[in-house]
Parts: sequence; structure tokens; C-alpha cells
Amino acid sequence: MKFIFAFIAFLLSAPLVAQPLMLVTEAEAKASMDAGGLPTPRSTPQPGAPRIELVSPDIKKTIAVPTKIEVRFQGNAPAEPKPETFKALYGAFKIDITQRLLGVAKVTKDGILVSDAALPSGKHQLLLTLTDTLGREAQHVLSFTVQ
Repeated sequence: MKFIFAFIAFLLSAPLVAQPLMLVTEAEAKASMDAGGLPTPRSTPQPGAPRIELVSPDIKKTIAVPTKIEVRFQGNAPAEPKPETFKALYGAFKIDITQRLLGVAKVTKDGILVSDAALPSGKHQLLLTLTDTLGREAQHVLSFTVQ
């Protein structure tokens, strides 16, 4: 009996190792790749719409996982970004992964930061959208490769 209590005490005192956030499953990534990915938006951005800027990672290079994702929002006065309108859509089927991100990060009017995110190996596309207080919407497509 002492052994069981000692074992439970050991488990409770052991440091928990945080796992990186898996943004999409391998099945979702494969289905999106097989379908050809996101179509490139053909519309021009709305004048004065907020800007969505990827700070990290550097998507010009192959990304290792886990990776830090930092996105910055910038409004155009007098409007400000409305963080509650932020959406992250994945791949050809525009799978809404916003809630997956919000499970480990907070979206503010300044942006979003996810310290440990992961995706399956291969090519990926995200469509990020954001609206400002004047109702103008910004869209930003990210295309990148994960090791």
C-alpha cells in the first residue's frame, strides 16, 4: 500500500512536459494537399483594412517543429483591429483551426503568439482573416513547408 501512495506522489510531483500544439492532423493535411491547396485570393485588399504580418517563423525557409508562431495586427486610424474577428483557416477545405489556436494562445488587438505549434511534414497553407472596427476585412495567405 505504501508503494502505491509513493508512486502516486511521484507522478503528481513529476514535471509535466508540454506537448506542441498540433494545428492540423495528418489526414487533414493530406486531404488538403490532394485537393490542391488554397486558391489564391483574386480580390484586391480593401483600402484602409488592417494589416496582418507574420513575424515568425520565416516561411521562406523550411520550418522545423515545434515552432513559434507570432502574428502582428496593425490597424489604420481611426479604426483598430477587432481580435474577436480573427480566423485561421487551413488548406483547400478552409478548415477553421481558430479554436485550436485559441486553446493555447490569446488573440489581442496587437496579434497572436503561439509558443509551440506543430504541423505534419509537407506543404501547408493558411488563410488568416481579421476585421477592424470599421468593418474592413484583411486576408493574408501563408504558404510554407514543414520538415
